[in-house]
Amino acid sequence: MKSRDLLQYRAFDRICGAHPFKSAVPDGFVEYPVKVRRGGEVFYFNFELAQDMGLLPVSTSLSLNKKLNQKLLDTFSIEIINEYEIKNGAQVPVADIRAEKYMATRYLQLQHPGRSGLTSGDGRSLWNGCFTGKGITWDISSCGTGVTCLSPAAAHEKRNFKTGDKNASYGSGRGDLLDGVGAALMSDIFHRSKLATERTLLLIGYPDGTSVNVRAAKNLLRPAHFFHHLKQGQYERLKRAVDYYIDRQVSNGEWPVVRGKARYAAMLDHVARVFGKMVARLESDYIFCWMDWDGDNILCDGGIIDYGSLRQFGLFHHEYRYDDAERMSTSIIEQKNKAKYIIQTFAQLVDYLINGNKRPIKLFAKSPAVKLFLDVFSQTKNELLLNKMGFTDKAVQLFLRDKKNIGVIEKFNRVYSTFERTKSIRGLYSVGDGISWDAVFCMRDILRELPAWFQAGGDWMTAENFVQIMRSNYAEEKDVEISSYRRRQVRCFQRLYWQIVEKVALFTAQSEDDLIAEMVQRSAVINRYERVTGDALIYVAKQLIKLNNSVSKNVLHQMFEGFVRQQVLIPGKLMPFPLPHKAGKLIPLYSGYQKLFKVIRECREGI
Repeated sequence: MKSRDLLQYRAFDRICGAHPFKSAVPDGFVEYPVKVRRGGEVFYFNFELAQDMGLLPVSTSLSLNKKLNQKLLDTFSIEIINEYEIKNGAQVPVADIRAEKYMATRYLQLQHPGRSGLTSGDGRSLWNGCFTGKGITWDISSCGTGVTCLSPAAAHEKRNFKTGDKNASYGSGRGDLLDGVGAALMSDIFHRSKLATERTLLLIGYPDGTSVNVRAAKNLLRPAHFFHHLKQGQYERLKRAVDYYIDRQVSNGEWPVVRGKARYAAMLDHVARVFGKMVARLESDYIFCWMDWDGDNILCDGGIIDYGSLRQFGLFHHEYRYDDAERMSTSIIEQKNKAKYIIQTFAQLVDYLINGNKRPIKLFAKSPAVKLFLDVFSQTKNELLLNKMGFTDKAVQLFLRDKKNIGVIEKFNRVYSTFERTKSIRGLYSVGDGISWDAVFCMRDILRELPAWFQAGGDWMTAENFVQIMRSNYAEEKDVEISSYRRRQVRCFQRLYWQIVEKVALFTAQSEDDLIAEMVQRSAVINRYERVTGDALIYVAKQLIKLNNSVSKNVLHQMFEGFVRQQVLIPGKLMPFPLPHKAGKLIPLYSGYQKLFKVIRECREGI
């Protein structure tokens, strides 16, 4: 390869463990020497993200050549030299030890004993550093780089663990390639669907099925990175961490410049708004993201992080709980109150920073920030439901501009939720990774089919037809019986639905026929029949790992790209069934790849 081509990869040399957080918050991390981990293979590389970050020129060919492959392994195939190895005198060749030490950050975590974060943080991850390109600074971290002293296992058993130890929960320090592939797919789908999230830059697989999963975001700090300083009453540490976070947001152009202590109030306002929007989106899209009082599994900007326990449901399975060995998770409908408590904690935190006195958390239960969070949540839920009905963003804003219409959509939302939250008579039962109680109705189906029914000249749909359309495969006969109450609810649903259509047509100066035609097209995409769920994603990830042995890396990249693009359910963005190419020619469709889309259809109602 020519020296000119080699220059394309020099940017990766700047990712070497150095990070400004180390000097900004000296007590916010544990530092580790790292060594080369051999035997790895680059399974997946996100070219688009690398180009967005400025790691690669936009002109770079989307091809994983030998030089780029080796540069990625040299940069990211690493493992910490932890306390266990040091104590037991592990011999590591000097040539394999990196010059710079890498950090595992400290933050609050409910898996640890106590509630103050004295021993918790990155248990199997480290921060590779940060990278500034195109005027934006990105954080880069890797999961699966070895067990640290901040692991829950170390805190519970009060001893250091050898990396790879499988005898204790959270004690291995390894990443899992299957989880990494699932996270790479889902995070890219979410990103392109305009849902804030960390993104997978790179996956390195090893012969034993473990992996190093490299993630990037413009700011990888979580609320938990602040809350442990708050819980411990460490004012100066908290101030340094928050100032660092605000400075990054400002330098990246995310926030305007605000001087003095007013910057803390501005941060609180921003966090309350983004969390209100984010939690409404999660609930509306049936995305389970385990939020809790620790502020661990979410970024400060509302972005999703840690896909290990994340699920996208096909129906509103609101009784599902993830089994985390020693505890059960929150449910999807509890996410709102957990997020509200996070905002309440932020209100306490900002009050502490401004006044220098840490007051009890209960005093902030009805703070202006909490009220703002709730208001934004309600407003966003209304907007999202109108969007799912098939209305454009402009139409939604015109409709909600009249306060009288807010009452109408809220009434419709209540009827909608009556069907959405109906549970099967089967009751609670165990699933692969927790417990669940099946939902009965698929609301996407009725939102997709109802405008088409009206477009075809149909009158009010009968209760029997209405229920049959949205009946899921989980429903027993008793679950879908047509009682007099259910019959009234079906009529009420359609009456309010049409009332909204009439008002939107008036506000947008469209005929009702033209508006319905537009809704048919939009709702068919937004409420598409084939939508990936957590169950389907597990199969897809397994299949891609299997196909890795029979296709080139470039074809595998096309499969990743094709699958993701096919799941971006935004009108005008949805792609047809993706066909892999090679040298400008179609390559024969692999049966395993074709089956991915069949599985999505089969698992569309699952968890």
